[in-house]
Amino acid sequence: MIDVIYQDDHLIAVNKPSGVLSVPGLVCEDNLLDRVLKQFPNSRTVHRLDMSTSGLLLFAQSYPAQKALNQLFAQGRIKKRYKAVVAGLVAADAGEIHLPLIADWPNRPRQKIDWQIGKTSHTFFRTLQRCTASQSSLLDLFPITGRSHQLRVHCLGIGHPILGDQLYHLAQSHLQAPRLMLHAEQISLQHPVTAEPLTIDCPHEFTQLISA
Repeated sequence: MIDVIYQDDHLIAVNKPSGVLSVPGLVCEDNLLDRVLKQFPNSRTVHRLDMSTSGLLLFAQSYPAQKALNQLFAQGRIKKRYKAVVAGLVAADAGEIHLPLIADWPNRPRQKIDWQIGKTSHTFFRTLQRCTASQSSLLDLFPITGRSHQLRVHCLGIGHPILGDQLYHLAQSHLQAPRLMLHAEQISLQHPVTAEPLTIDCPHEFTQLISA
């Protein structure tokens, strides 16, 4: 079963479950692309989410739509909003994170902050809720750039790792969570064929974990 959030003749948006690969990989045979192809055989990949991240994933339904979507992603013209539950009480109501990232080659697929050769990486965040009982915060995350694991490393870099992140902060007991608490909640773009503005929403289910 796949959870289709939006569908037209040119693209579909699917809610990817946490723990499922976006496309075929070495670590697991099951992946969302193969699931989608069974129902939508013309589907073409245009972007990915980390295996542990849930939420909106777009698939083009034709070559022209795929080409247009690839251009929109490359030009940074597709805007995404994520929800995350992070460890600790984030002091700022909003802010920006500028931490340059590069692959940590001896420890792949991990990424790391490197001020000398790291690639420019930029995230805007907004604090929605703080819970003193659980010592955690609910954030909106807006990636301005699209580096691999950007949101995970940026949150870790400011001292508020995403709960359930077993790749970057497994040893911390306060990170116990049923999954990585990161969800791609909204995508806004110019439709690849009609050029009309399009916003697709897929609400998160993290509220109960941040409530006092």
